[in-house]
Amino acid sequence: MLTLHTADLLVTGPGAAPLEGGAVLVEGDRIVRTGPYEELAAAAPHARVRRWPGLLTPGLLARGADELLERTYYPDDPYEVTELGAAPITGAEALDALKMTESRWGNSARRGTQKLLARGVVAVAGRFTTASVRTAVTRSGLAVVPPAPYEGVPALDPLTGRDSAGQAFHGVLEAGAAARVRGLRGGGRGRAAGARRDDLRGHGHRGPAAAPAAVGGPDGPAAPRPRYGTGGPAR
Repeated sequence: MLTLHTADLLVTGPGAAPLEGGAVLVEGDRIVRTGPYEELAAAAPHARVRRWPGLLTPGLLARGADELLERTYYPDDPYEVTELGAAPITGAEALDALKMTESRWGNSARRGTQKLLARGVVAVAGRFTTASVRTAVTRSGLAVVPPAPYEGVPALDPLTGRDSAGQAFHGVLEAGAAARVRGLRGGGRGRAAGARRDDLRGHGHRGPAAAPAAVGGPDGPAAPRPRYGTGGPAR
C-alpha cells in the first residue's frame, strides 16, 4: 500500500536544503521517493495521504546511550515520584542507595528508551553490559551502533552539544530506505535546518522524521508531528 507523507517542511539529510511542502512516498516498509508533494501526488494518485504539521526529517542518533540507560535511573511515574522525584538519578552514591537489581535496571531502561523515542531518536551509540538493558533496547526497536568519541555529557535530547541538527541525523530520507512513522507530540525547541529535526534550530517545529524507520512518541499535549528515522525494524 502506498502512503504519501507530507509536512510543512521536508529535510532529507545533513546539509540538505529544507523543501517547503515536501513529501515522502512510502510503500510497505520502504521509502519509494521523496520530493515536492504535488509531484509525488501526481505520480501516485491512489496513495493514501497523511498530512503532518511541522517537519519531516531523518530520525536522530543519541550518543552515550550506555551512560543514559545503564548509569541513569528513571523513576517509575507515578509510583516512585513522591519518594524519588521525577528527575533522572545519576552518580554512584545515589544509585547504590537505590539497591539496583537487574530487573530494576531493565525497567528503568525501558522508560529511558521511551523518552528517547519521544525525542525522535531512532538509534543509540554505546555498549550495553547489563542483559536486561540490552533486552529493553532491543524491544524498543532502536538501532544500536558502536560508541564514538564526542565532547560534552550524554543527554536525552540528541541535539544537545551539536552545532547543527544535521549532526544528529541517523541516515537520510531516500529511495530504498526502510520506513516507519510515528507522530511526535510537543512543540519542542526550534532548530535551524540542518540538524535534528534537523538543523532546524529556528523553525520551532518538531516533526516527522523520514528515512529508514520513523519513530517518535508522545511527550506533550500538542498535535502529533511525524518523524522518519533510520535503523530498526518497521512497525
